[in-house]
Amino acid sequence: MIDDILTVIWKERKSQFRVRGSRMRFLLMLASPVLLATVFPVTWGPDWLAQVPPLIIAALVSVILVAVMVPESFAGEREHHTLETLLASRLPDRAILFGKLIVPLAVGWGAAMLCLLISLAVVNVAHWEGEILFYTPPIALGSLALSFLMATLTAGAGVFISLRTATAQEATQILTAAILIPPMLLQVLPLIFRDQMAQFVDSVNGPQLLAIVLAVLAVLDVVVLLGTVARFRRARLILS
Repeated sequence: MIDDILTVIWKERKSQFRVRGSRMRFLLMLASPVLLATVFPVTWGPDWLAQVPPLIIAALVSVILVAVMVPESFAGEREHHTLETLLASRLPDRAILFGKLIVPLAVGWGAAMLCLLISLAVVNVAHWEGEILFYTPPIALGSLALSFLMATLTAGAGVFISLRTATAQEATQILTAAILIPPMLLQVLPLIFRDQMAQFVDSVNGPQLLAIVLAVLAVLDVVVLLGTVARFRRARLILS
């Protein structure tokens, strides 16, 4: 099973960059978060390593890069008329599905980790005082967990959508809308609910709030992944 998943990962890694200009697009997408991870730490100084922005940047980087790559998983195969060949292979269903999930997840999470390491290096170089500075444990562990859970959620939702869309562009549009809906809903909530949410946030400390967010994301990840596994039907995809 592991060998089969690795086979799909190898194939998916190559297919993600088969389109002309895809590597340049990927580098351009990575340039903005890397720039943020460079400029802001210089301004904030050592305080950057104990504040919330690294958490936000890590989460955003993972979500953006996964959202760019994952629509190609099945919709891209269908669009390039290679889905039938993949499904006709002897690879197990789970190997195909998890191989398609792992590649964008690994790239998104890896890019988030790269940005965190760049920020750490920038702070140490720009504000060197004779000792190496590190992220505080809540920020370090929180960034690792938050970016991974956000990448997993985006990858799972993206594959779920890609399974039933005709083109990668359509899958990208639906996934982008799904990502934007939660913050938009927060803006249209009645003021009383927003006040109650603000009071709740103020009533808990930072690590507790982070733990709650991570727990909610973990549950959402499980639900989305189970839904994606349930939706993957080889026979139905062959006929689609």
